[in-house]
Amino acid sequence: MSGAHDPAPEALPQANVRSPGVPEADLARVRTVPLSERENKVHADAFAVPPGDDRSFRAFLDSLPRILQATSLRAIARAIVNAVRAERAVLWMIGGHVIKTGLAPLLIRMLERRAVTLIAMNGSAAIHDFELARWGATSEDVEAGLADGTFGMWEETGREFNTAIVAGWGAGVGLGEALGSALERAPELAAPDRSVLLAARRLGVPVTVHAAIGADITYQHPSVDGAAIGACSMLDFRRLAAHVVQLDEGGVALNVGSAVIMPEVFLKALTVARNLNDGRPRRFVTADFDMIRHYRPRVNVVERPTRTGDGVGYQITGHHEILIPLLVWAVEEYLADAGSDEALAAHAPIREAALPVRPPSDRRR
Repeated sequence: MSGAHDPAPEALPQANVRSPGVPEADLARVRTVPLSERENKVHADAFAVPPGDDRSFRAFLDSLPRILQATSLRAIARAIVNAVRAERAVLWMIGGHVIKTGLAPLLIRMLERRAVTLIAMNGSAAIHDFELARWGATSEDVEAGLADGTFGMWEETGREFNTAIVAGWGAGVGLGEALGSALERAPELAAPDRSVLLAARRLGVPVTVHAAIGADITYQHPSVDGAAIGACSMLDFRRLAAHVVQLDEGGVALNVGSAVIMPEVFLKALTVARNLNDGRPRRFVTADFDMIRHYRPRVNVVERPTRTGDGVGYQITGHHEILIPLLVWAVEEYLADAGSDEALAAHAPIREAALPVRPPSDRRR
């Protein structure tokens, strides 16, 4: 409580009092430049448009601001359309979360629209797709089974998945082809229309599966055969490396939801392709879609391949179940009006929206 005998507060220093010997910048001497000379990065006509009478998806797509990742999303969709029209490769590399978030029907639609020329997936994506086709459900509570050692120990999944791989090894086919063939031969399928493996097989589009020994639940099963897995996955790697050259001059490579396996596999497949094809492929588009930004997708998909090949790389961060529907719907819209040379020219990738690349000094593995 304040009293009559409290000491008086110290007086504030005068505004014109300066500490001697401490230099100060003389702002009166600053050189200014006219605003008319500035190259502005944001213009008023690039802003978003509120909903109007037209509530179609095309109106929504056109209403997005022409700024940052909204521009990147449209540029990626346009690049895919360009690749389809030019019959260049459109490579989709996917992780398990893409299947788990319910996006298989959209991938199947892209397969049907020739907007996929090869799907490369990790083991997790293959298992989820296999389970969904065969039994109509997938995914589990990991912690609930980890406590008693039952996590991933599903008899039917392990037995059928591994049996398919052993059969594929005997037939001399890749892992993706082996799994698709096994689903075709299955006595009963709960959700065949939700399977990327089956749709790709029906449409004649190759699927490659890139194994990481010990990373998936099927390696825990008594029926696992490491030799069969290695042989089939190695064949799929060679198939991917042979396909990558078709990215040359206008192809598109998408990495969706794989933080490590597919970016690493893609980098090795790309260097094999360039080694065998006089430095090709070059001048293609890459894009990474994931919930958070990871090192390997950024450098191994977005930056290094395009920086060394005069290409364009994009990185868009967000939930797959939101971003991929937006991308697929945008591709559908641009495919619908890509029937003329003028439309194709308008759909050229927009370089200004690309992710800035790091200098060549970034040499970490």
